[in-house]
Amino acid sequence: MSEQRTTVRQELLAGLTTFISMAYILFVNPSVLGAAGMDKGAVFTVTALTAILGCLLMAFLANYPIAVAPGLGDNAFFTYSVVLGMGIPWEKAMAGVFVASILFTILSFLKVREIVIDAIPSDLKMAIASGIGIFIAFVGLQGGGLVVANKSTLVAMGSLTVPTTWLTIFGVFVIAVLMAMRIPGSIFIGLVASTIVGLLTGLIKAPTHFMSLAPSMDPTMGVSIKNLPAMADPQMWAVVVIFLLVAFFDTAGTLIGLAQQAGIMKNNKMPRIGRALMADSLSMLAGSVMGTTPTAAYVESSAGIAVGGRTGLTALTTGVLFIFSLLFSPLLTVVTTQVTAPALIIVGVLMASSMRHIHWDKFEIAVPAFLTIVGMPLTYNISYGIAFGFLTYPILMTAAGRRKDVNLIMWIMLAVFIGLMYILNVIPKS
Repeated sequence: MSEQRTTVRQELLAGLTTFISMAYILFVNPSVLGAAGMDKGAVFTVTALTAILGCLLMAFLANYPIAVAPGLGDNAFFTYSVVLGMGIPWEKAMAGVFVASILFTILSFLKVREIVIDAIPSDLKMAIASGIGIFIAFVGLQGGGLVVANKSTLVAMGSLTVPTTWLTIFGVFVIAVLMAMRIPGSIFIGLVASTIVGLLTGLIKAPTHFMSLAPSMDPTMGVSIKNLPAMADPQMWAVVVIFLLVAFFDTAGTLIGLAQQAGIMKNNKMPRIGRALMADSLSMLAGSVMGTTPTAAYVESSAGIAVGGRTGLTALTTGVLFIFSLLFSPLLTVVTTQVTAPALIIVGVLMASSMRHIHWDKFEIAVPAFLTIVGMPLTYNISYGIAFGFLTYPILMTAAGRRKDVNLIMWIMLAVFIGLMYILNVIPKS
């Protein structure tokens, strides 16, 4: 701590700040995965346990002030693209997560993740992060009733005569105002405020009690392993590839950004990044066995870093606080879709900010980036958005006379996505 110019008190405060900033995932993750048919109580427990493990691994393996928990982009892809979009039962889809986790861990051990991450153009990395952000925001707008389906225009403005829609609007404004005031834990505070308003107005039914033992994990525990025979379906391997790619970019981009904020970067490289990626991989593997989607390094860790977090003690503190959170599962009944929707919308805003790093003045870059970003919400499928970008980038760069700027890995990715598009479109219809 002396080398990082920090103190125990400062690290503990940073850990508390990070926890408050990301505690919303305890309720948002069950809400998103619940839409796929999973047991919300079990998902709540698994979310907390995975976060605990992820934070402890990041603390002791990498000694970074970065928290790890199930990622919003990954659970959105699981529910809306795989389960609801492709029609794959959640039990089988979880088997895909398990296989992806094993491959992820192997790739991390062999340092392949670092090689591939370095080979992907930064513009496409930023486009993927931005696209996932807009997709998540779209899911939030839909869940909150602000955007609804329309036969004529596909989507339309939701009705403002629905009381619960105003609960979402209230939550968005509370979080937005708090974040504009730079108050730590704005998302969590907004979630709590919306819940209280919902209870006071009768829009949300009050729970019979507020504390209890954590719900059983039996509905999700080991389901991924039991459904491994489903991997005989070629369509499942498309799911595995996309989970690998999404997790690749999500954690890597966040780690680098947070390391820069904390002043950890040295010579434009992140020390111990291999250990950090291994911590993420192992927590992802454990989560897939217990029953949740891939983990990610949380951008909300920036709140803890902003108040002085510099070492693994920050992540350790966050993990310990997640242990205590296991006692508050009854609150799941009051944290409705309209309450969690503002969190999705605001996180979408934060992720979409990555667009500012894209070189829009270069047409050969702008087109793949644009197709990646709009492809996700407009097709309601994260995998299609990523595919659009990787299919067009090498071709347009070559057309622009910049073939030398396209490395071999990008050409390999082009071939991978051609096969992926075939699996996603041709096989399900045959």
